[in-house]
Amino acid sequence: MTINRIKIFATLALVLPVLALMISYRTTPVSAVTLTVSDPAEVFKAKCAMCHSPKAEKLYNPALPQEEQIEAILKGKKGEKPPNMPAFEPKGMTADDAKALVEYMQGLRKPAS
Repeated sequence: MTINRIKIFATLALVLPVLALMISYRTTPVSAVTLTVSDPAEVFKAKCAMCHSPKAEKLYNPALPQEEQIEAILKGKKGEKPPNMPAFEPKGMTADDAKALVEYMQGLRKPAS
């Protein structure tokens, strides 16, 4: 065998298994991933706290009507400057889930008794 044939054989021996794994490995499409709200605190921590702070002190006005807040969660909202509020309805969040999240966020802003 010549050196070139050995190089080609070695390359194919490494590349073919990787290609086979890539073809056979299937992931869930992003569009199929749904967001479920069984615990609003966990959803807030995972999806909201990074922009709104752990106590919902940033970019959040609890005085807005609850319907308007639910609409912002479901449909998203463009802010004065980025980052914009993403829409969570396409990710599987329902109006009831959004209402539970709004109530949780409002509870974060109330002073401790």
